[in-house]
Amino acid sequence: MVPDKTGASVRDAGTQFLLTGPGTPPRVLLRSLWEARTLVGVLARKDFFVRYRRTRLGLLWAIALPVVQAAVLAAVFSSLVSGVGAATGDRGTSYAVFVFAGMVPWAYFSAAFTAGATSVVDGANLAQRIYFPRLVLPLVAVTTALFPLVATLLVLLGLVVVLGPGLGLATLWVLPGAGLVMVVALGLALLFSAAQVYLRDLRFAVSAGMTVLFYLTPVIYPVTRAPEALRPVVELLPAAGPVELFRHAVGAAGPGLWRSVAASLVWAVVAGGVGFVVHCRRDRVLADLL
Repeated sequence: MVPDKTGASVRDAGTQFLLTGPGTPPRVLLRSLWEARTLVGVLARKDFFVRYRRTRLGLLWAIALPVVQAAVLAAVFSSLVSGVGAATGDRGTSYAVFVFAGMVPWAYFSAAFTAGATSVVDGANLAQRIYFPRLVLPLVAVTTALFPLVATLLVLLGLVVVLGPGLGLATLWVLPGAGLVMVVALGLALLFSAAQVYLRDLRFAVSAGMTVLFYLTPVIYPVTRAPEALRPVVELLPAAGPVELFRHAVGAAGPGLWRSVAASLVWAVVAGGVGFVVHCRRDRVLADLL
């Protein structure tokens, strides 16, 4: 067994080898993350601005894409999902606001989790040059998605003023909704970013799974319109809690709001806890496996 410079070691096993190494204690990893906080901010800003650097509309694309998607969904499904107010007991919420209130947290969750789940493998070039906690990479993905989240949140507030129900104290529920979707996306990204180093097929499984989750999560319809047999599943999906909190802010939350919020918190804690443990145990060898 021969150790390398990072403390990892290669154990000969006939024609194969097993790459092992010492784990990083949680306290040490957390301290390293705190010391790398500036790096997270720098990389997040770079990733966001580079994405739109050569486009004519620039940063407007961060707002335009979810707005166009919500507008199309509202136009197509408004006749199919009628009576939103009767189904949810809202205070005058139009279907356009109803859909966009669901699209804002979903767009963030989709972007942050999809990028975060593959961030360690996608950041192989950087990770193999210098040492930093690999947890930085999913943190960068989650932070980068905050820029369009803030922009689309402002658009949502404008729609609430123009189309109803108007701003009020209930509107402040978008803040815990935004916080919840961040921790859910981060928790899942921590787990999947480490797992994808070993299972490269996860990239495609995540893409396919997000398509299915979009239609299962109550983004374009009230929870009460889901088939009764599927309703408990729909309420317990990872992004259902943030979506329902945003709907609560515009007066259109479903009756299972707090069940969905509790379920999202469980997803965040369990997935994030397992992901953090995996990173603690394998942080020193993840780069060598890329």
